[in-house]
Amino acid sequence: MTFTDPRARGTRRRVTTVCLAASLTLGLVAVGSGAAVAAPPASAPGKPGPAPALPVVEGPVMNYVVNATKANPGATKQVERAVAASGGSVIAAYSDLGVVVAQSSNTNFSASVRGDKAVSSAGATRTAAVAETDPTYGVGTTTPGPGKPVRPGHPGGPGKPGGPGHPGKPKAATTPEQRLEEATTVFADPLEAQQWDLTAIKADQAHQVTDGSRDVLVAVLDSGIEGDHPDLQPNIDVAASASCLTGTPDSSYAAWQPTTSDHGTHVAGTIAAARNGVGIVGVAPGVTMSAVKVVSDDGFIYPEAAICGFMQAAATGADITNNSYYVDPWQFWCGSDVDQAAVLTAVDRAVQFTQKKGIVNVAAAGNSSIDLANKTVDTASPNDTTPVSRPIDSRCLDIPTELDGVVTVSSTTSAGAKSSFSNHGEGVVDVAAPGSAILSTVTGGGYGTKSGTSMASPHVAGVLALLKSTHPRLSGTALTGLLEQQATDTPCPTGTTTCTGTPADNGWFGEGIVDALAAVTR
Repeated sequence: MTFTDPRARGTRRRVTTVCLAASLTLGLVAVGSGAAVAAPPASAPGKPGPAPALPVVEGPVMNYVVNATKANPGATKQVERAVAASGGSVIAAYSDLGVVVAQSSNTNFSASVRGDKAVSSAGATRTAAVAETDPTYGVGTTTPGPGKPVRPGHPGGPGKPGGPGHPGKPKAATTPEQRLEEATTVFADPLEAQQWDLTAIKADQAHQVTDGSRDVLVAVLDSGIEGDHPDLQPNIDVAASASCLTGTPDSSYAAWQPTTSDHGTHVAGTIAAARNGVGIVGVAPGVTMSAVKVVSDDGFIYPEAAICGFMQAAATGADITNNSYYVDPWQFWCGSDVDQAAVLTAVDRAVQFTQKKGIVNVAAAGNSSIDLANKTVDTASPNDTTPVSRPIDSRCLDIPTELDGVVTVSSTTSAGAKSSFSNHGEGVVDVAAPGSAILSTVTGGGYGTKSGTSMASPHVAGVLALLKSTHPRLSGTALTGLLEQQATDTPCPTGTTTCTGTPADNGWFGEGIVDALAAVTR
């Protein structure tokens, strides 16, 4: 298996082609316990079938990504057959990506499926076994391949309904990053006068020109958005919203509602809380948002949910996505590890697919005060089992934030300084935005403050939404280029040794602090 560094495509992780948004077919085969799904067709006469599989040895249920050598329906179907032959079931198949998300209790699954000539790489999406309460458990219904028959309730059998909403125990906030963004201070409304962050990026002045266009859609990949919050309900596109916790989109209203976290509701308020005389206003209060739930009730964002989230955004015509998270269970996914390399490839294919459709993906830089351009050790991964200390290098990426073309955002304080918790890195951070003590919407119809680069990223998504509103014919890298060109240059503080670069582009602030007024006037 050969791993290609996703960043190698361009400078500053930029895609090199400006693509206009276009209608598309998702290319997703969704399979579930309630669906009637045909088994993959047998090989045609004269054509080789799947490679002989290793013996099926029953073990814990695990999820995998399996990447085809080519991204087309035929190659993807071959991979589906290889999955079945290796004792697995298909949760989702993306022919536009050449990616199959699979589940298996066969301990030989990875080794077996990697032996098929249609497969370029395959790897487990997590280190912990898939629990029976997990939304993906038993979702796949592919006829099992040779080996031990799969029992009901196990991959390949009828399965148990896999869906969102399982009340679970939230992931323990064991790291400073997790504790930071879970802390909320609640306030009463109306509160627009307390939104220092809007003034810092001149959004208050931008609103004198426009609040943004209803034609612009921002997909919020997060823990869900409270659909009846008075400051959010007017701007939520219900038809474009869905949960991806089962690995495929579930558009029912209950599925994408927040259950154990108000994180996504807070992020959404910063982007586009409505101007309606109550509470706060967002950076772009006139645009629309979709809730794409990718955070489980246990607090994890696994690769299968993230991939589904990006594809859901593309299928529903989103112009921008906000990604205030890193994909679990690895804080940094390393190309030198066979499992992690496969996941890197699969998630990157999804990100690049959306960007070719003209979507701008915005992501938080992270809250560990790490220099992403010079990282050497990871002590927080894997976070679904027992973290270990391991050396890391340039092949180990925080995803999606370090993938090519993604707009990476660092956090600033009310004084305009870099937030102490914010990750940084010359050539990695693209722009900066307010992220300390940000007032926004929370569940229960309320308002509260949170801190984190998760709070900085939605400011950038909001400014991009204003840019798209005033430049409707632009998309993708053209919008990103304008965002960076219009940002306010912010030099490194005098005497600092951890900030490198020029006043116009450095590791703490990237191209500068985003400017909402410039977005609507230039």
